[in-house]
Formats: sequence, structure tokens, C-alpha cells
Amino acid sequence: MSALASSSLVCVDPVQVHEIWPHASLLLREACIRTALSAFEDIEADILSGLSLLWLAWNGRSIQAAATTVLINSEIGKVCVITACGGTGMKRWLPLLDGIESYARDEGCARVRIYGRKGWLRVLDGYRAKHIIMDKEIAVSRVG
Repeated sequence: MSALASSSLVCVDPVQVHEIWPHASLLLREACIRTALSAFEDIEADILSGLSLLWLAWNGRSIQAAATTVLINSEIGKVCVITACGGTGMKRWLPLLDGIESYARDEGCARVRIYGRKGWLRVLDGYRAKHIIMDKEIAVSRVG
């Protein structure tokens, strides 16, 4: 078996997500901390409530990566947003993104959108930067 075929994509059934979540959550927490694009607690709440889906790259023995998706409506139609993704050995599981794209297509999505680091553009075939996020750090005023 080639290194690229060593992982399988698994969409965790929302009914069973509570059993799997403790084994996948650390990968997603680390991704949230690294990017600061989402609050881990919000992603966790959406997964555990069934609003979002949990996806795993599974090699038969361990979780190599975890990702979360949510479907949203926009002016261009339905969009599947990958809200977080974290793991190790990216070359083994990156091709599994095709499975999430197939899911999005089957759900009638117009596109897949990824919230992540700029470096993802180098490894994601067919994805391009459409918009940017601009941040300006400001001091929090303390009242009282």
C-alpha cells in the first residue's frame, strides 16, 4: 500500500461523535490555537450539537488528522466551510480532501471554503485566495 493510500476518510456519525470527540479534539484545539481564526469552544459546541460534522483521517490504528465542516447559505448558494483541520503526516491524508468535496457536491454546495493559514494554498490543488482577512490589534478598554 502506498503512503498516500494509508489513510481513509471517515465522517463521524453525529450520533456517535461524543464517543470519538475525546480522541480527535486535541488535533483541532491545536489548529485553532495555531490559526486564531476560530474559538475551539465554538467548534466543539457545533460538533457536539450536530450543527457541524467531524471528519477523520484514519489509518486503521489511529487518527492522523481531524477536520470539521459546516454548511452555510450565502448569496452564491450553499457553501461547505472547513472550519478547522489539524493533524500530522499531511502527505498521507491531504488527498482525502476529495471526499469532503464530494460530500459538499452531494449536498448541493456551490463551493468548498477553507478557513486556514495562507500556507495551505501551496498544497491545495484548485483552491485560490478570494478574499483576505485583515486584523488590527487594539487595546481593550477597561471600564471600572
